[in-house]
Amino acid sequence: MSTELTDKQRQAIEKIQPMWKIIFDQFLEHRMAVIGLCMIILFLLIAVLAPVISMVSGLDPEKQNPLQRYKPPFSTIVASSSQKEEYIKSFIEKNPEESAKLSQVLIDKQLVTSSRAEDALYDLAQLEINEALQKLDQAKASELAATATAVKKVIQDFKTYHVFGTDELGRDVLIRLIYGTRISMTVGILVAIFSSLIGLLIGAVAGFYGGYIDTILMRVTDALLSLPIFPVLIVVAAIDLNKVPLLNNLVGAQSESMYKLFFILLLFSWMGTARLVRGSVLAIREREFILASKTLGAKDSTIIFKNILPNVISPLLVSVTLGVGGSILFESVLSFLGLGIQPPTPSWGNMLSNGQELIWEAPSLAFLPGLLILITTMSFNYLGDGLQDAIDPKAIRR
Repeated sequence: MSTELTDKQRQAIEKIQPMWKIIFDQFLEHRMAVIGLCMIILFLLIAVLAPVISMVSGLDPEKQNPLQRYKPPFSTIVASSSQKEEYIKSFIEKNPEESAKLSQVLIDKQLVTSSRAEDALYDLAQLEINEALQKLDQAKASELAATATAVKKVIQDFKTYHVFGTDELGRDVLIRLIYGTRISMTVGILVAIFSSLIGLLIGAVAGFYGGYIDTILMRVTDALLSLPIFPVLIVVAAIDLNKVPLLNNLVGAQSESMYKLFFILLLFSWMGTARLVRGSVLAIREREFILASKTLGAKDSTIIFKNILPNVISPLLVSVTLGVGGSILFESVLSFLGLGIQPPTPSWGNMLSNGQELIWEAPSLAFLPGLLILITTMSFNYLGDGLQDAIDPKAIRR
């Protein structure tokens, strides 16, 4: 009997693709899911590179300029005389010897009108920016090059360009939105991951063992689902974590609102995952391969982690992606109500809350964070839909 393959058989074998390739190809067919994934990657890069963007642009999310509040988008702002003096004073206090030497060079070359070394840099700062930079270049000596370059950077900061304008304290809106991305993405992803792990563990144990264990765990789940959210939020928000004996050394004043928000979101986010996993485990535990593992003497932990959980990863992955969008939206709502991230730490929610009072005078302050919340939530939802379509065995075309 011949064992050689026919041409049709060879062609059929060549067309066979691994499962990951099939899933990946089907995911690419979901255009909105691909766009959502690209947007998520973009926001993650922005969140990671926020300090680099701040350093390159020279913008500080905490830097205030009360004289330049509510400036419209694409505004160019020049510091006032008093602000220029404050910047120069701060530089002189940090670099007293270098500042004195550079001031003397400016006086010797008659590049400033003052004859006193302590006033030379102040006189230089009051000139037009281009003129001041030109005189600095003329005064630059080899031993003072670093100092002159540092003063040049200070003078260049007198003039700032704000793509999205300024907020109620004169802070740049763009850099605060960038740093707000770090908060929203971090909270959303961490809450979704940890809540999925908790839901996975509780749902797997309840579905596998059943009986009293299932009853107790599901009643706890139902109790948390029926718990009114806002009274709990008010109670948790009123707790001062710095006065709790075990937490006062771990929680700082700046990070307290972050810990509270993380706890609240985690408390109300795992129940749906637990129910989803429990339903999948109930459908799987009576399958033949589970009965075979029990017959061969496999431990319960081995059956749960090696036989059952791999079969519920697909719906769990979809649940995680959808949960990230929900967590970001929930964080924004809590921050909007004043129960989440507290200023001056920027987040999309508290920026939206601050901008609502002046929505007619400065609509961009409310529109921009709201738009980012919408785009991020939709991106994660579309990603979840795409993964669900790609992983669903009924939809896979072999």
